[in-house]
Amino acid sequence: MVIIIQCEDRVGLVADIANVLAKAGCNIVSMREHVDSEENKFFVRIVADGIKDPQDIENAIKAVLPQKAIVRVDPKPEKNIVVLVTKEYHCLSDILTRNHFKTLGASVQCVIGNHPDLKNITERFGLPFYFVSHENKDKESFESELMHIILPFNPDYLILAKFMRILSPGFVYSFKLKIINIHHSFLPAFIGANPYSQAYKRGVKIIGATAHFVTNDLDDGPIIVQKITTINHSLKLGDLIKAGRENETAALVKAMQLVFEDRVFVYNNKTVVFE
Repeated sequence: MVIIIQCEDRVGLVADIANVLAKAGCNIVSMREHVDSEENKFFVRIVADGIKDPQDIENAIKAVLPQKAIVRVDPKPEKNIVVLVTKEYHCLSDILTRNHFKTLGASVQCVIGNHPDLKNITERFGLPFYFVSHENKDKESFESELMHIILPFNPDYLILAKFMRILSPGFVYSFKLKIINIHHSFLPAFIGANPYSQAYKRGVKIIGATAHFVTNDLDDGPIIVQKITTINHSLKLGDLIKAGRENETAALVKAMQLVFEDRVFVYNNKTVVFE
């Protein structure tokens, strides 16, 4: 069973937590911890056996921690996700395949596209696809339609698998730190649209992809995973895009797996990741 703790740091925290578990007859299988001394923040992910009542353990741990500590015992083992797409298939096809063979670490509830292009591949995997056009609509109307579809599924996370629309602050707030995006650039370089074209014109020697949580600042949310590929002057723009898609797929699936396994802590627009 997994225990997640985030709180202010002080001397003796690990001993206090271990004592609580020992008194309850629990065995610590693994413990990963990190202290940010500048922010005085403590983070720990524990795997323990023998927990009979998660709520009792959570209450007992909170009682020995500083105020406002965040504690989760036995987070939902398999998350439910909704995937949003536009036209590009590479990230979605990887997600659908992993979902089909139950290696994703989550269950895809549906796919929503603002173009109908990926309806066929989604339905081949036996999943519902909803087409919600953004054309001739204001952002509020478009997002209202998205919400109408998303909310009944009660997803733990939304995955933007090459969903090429900027979401409003209100929409993002409704799913605070629950939206994971893949950006086709090694952020913070080349934010916004057409990053491969920007990189090609700049003559960079590496290209990358960044999986991050979505915030109201465009492509500036907490970074979860980044992948890179070395390139050289001989590659044309099309070659960069092709190579970049491999980075995008790899970064997104790695980020999802880390998040689904409750290995990612977020604070101050950055992350602590226990791989």
